[in-house]
Amino acid sequence: MEGKSVYGQAVLALLAGFVLFCAGGFFAQSSWSGPYRVSTAQRPAEADYSVTERGSPASGDGAEKVDYPESLLPGEVIDINTADCYDLQRLPGIGEKRAGDIVAWREEHGPFQSVDELANISGIGPITLEGLREYVVTGNE
Repeated sequence: MEGKSVYGQAVLALLAGFVLFCAGGFFAQSSWSGPYRVSTAQRPAEADYSVTERGSPASGDGAEKVDYPESLLPGEVIDINTADCYDLQRLPGIGEKRAGDIVAWREEHGPFQSVDELANISGIGPITLEGLREYVVTGNE
């Protein structure tokens, strides 16, 4: 490194160290083949769904309550093989009775193999089924 100033040599050494550090991290991450782990939390009891406007649990002191959404959020889809009655009721055209019928059918016949099997539920006809297609999945498709 003749002809380089001390400052130039220091910059080159730091740059080389940074490149080696980044390359080591990249190769270490790309060679890792462990399974991905996904964990879910169980939904709190129905009484715990209401919160005050400050975000603390409702205390019954007359504070304004904010409830979880009663309809789907933009881009949200629901797996009909794992959803509970609350989530099923958020689907368009599905009320409390139909949500219960879906869960009962699933418990009696096993998981849905396709979205088309929703037609087996009383009260879900072709029009309702077409309206549900973009909002539901079975996990099998």
